Amino acid sequence: MSQAGKLARAAVGVLACAFLVAPAAGQQATFMTGPQGGSWIPLGGALKGLWEKEIPGLQIQQTPGAGIANVRGVDEGKAQIGIANSATTVDGFEGRAPYPKKVTQVCQVANLYPQYFQVVALADAGVGSFADLKGKSLVTQPKGNTGEILTAIVLQLNGLSYQSLAKANFQAGYTDAVSLVKDGHAQVFTLGTTAPASAVMDLASARDIRLVPVDDKTMAALKKMNPGYNRLVIKAGTYPKQDKDVPVIGYSTHIVVRCDLPEETVYRMTKVMAEHVSDMAAVVKAISGVTAKDMAIDIGVPFHKGAARYYKEVGAL
Repeated sequence: MSQAGKLARAAVGVLACAFLVAPAAGQQATFMTGPQGGSWIPLGGALKGLWEKEIPGLQIQQTPGAGIANVRGVDEGKAQIGIANSATTVDGFEGRAPYPKKVTQVCQVANLYPQYFQVVALADAGVGSFADLKGKSLVTQPKGNTGEILTAIVLQLNGLSYQSLAKANFQAGYTDAVSLVKDGHAQVFTLGTTAPASAVMDLASARDIRLVPVDDKTMAALKKMNPGYNRLVIKAGTYPKQDKDVPVIGYSTHIVVRCDLPEETVYRMTKVMAEHVSDMAAVVKAISGVTAKDMAIDIGVPFHKGAARYYKEVGAL
């Protein structure tokens, strides 16, 4: 081999070693977060700051987004990192609406905090189970929103539909939805968010309410359909006059990345999140107390090799 050839091979070897030592050096990534006014934008800002500080050379451009749009953005290569909802991410893997096709380039990194699907009925509406929704007036979010999609599925699993109701209202804002129930134009309000939810607290300040529990049959059918859903419990006392624990359908706000993002980079990202839970919780209180084991719960989305490596290392997977 010529002297020039030997030098070229040596240079390649040096570069390869440098990549192994600092894979994020000079690496840029687009991070899709949430809509204006939501918690995902400040959470994204906190994560950007932590990752850039702790992972030398990594530069992140944060951009607004939304759960389903973020999954599509990562899958299509418009972004490398995204915040999403576990259940609708699973829908993407199955190619279910509103996704136009199956997503194939999205990998799981970490669950961060639970979202609770809450079916809130006026206390005098006679709604003790999902089956009791028949003939009642209901308000939920606009069609295609995670909360609305879940409302339609719950109705279907109980042999009902929007047509089985006295009326179905679709409101963009929680404030307008609460007003409809306060004024007696709707008897039931469904939403997917943290608990306690300020909108539900607002409603409870004006009307007596009850949370409708998820039954075992509905939960089992839903879990079989989509492993991104889990049973969660809203503890007694979360809302006024709530005297017992109420089981509800839950899903997770989680972090996803493109599967081709370097393993070492994602390993470090995962490690940073696990070691800085308090910094994330300072932005989103619901993250308080999250452990590596919580972050590693299987939600039906394949783990990125870097994330899996970290969780195995600390005994969380």
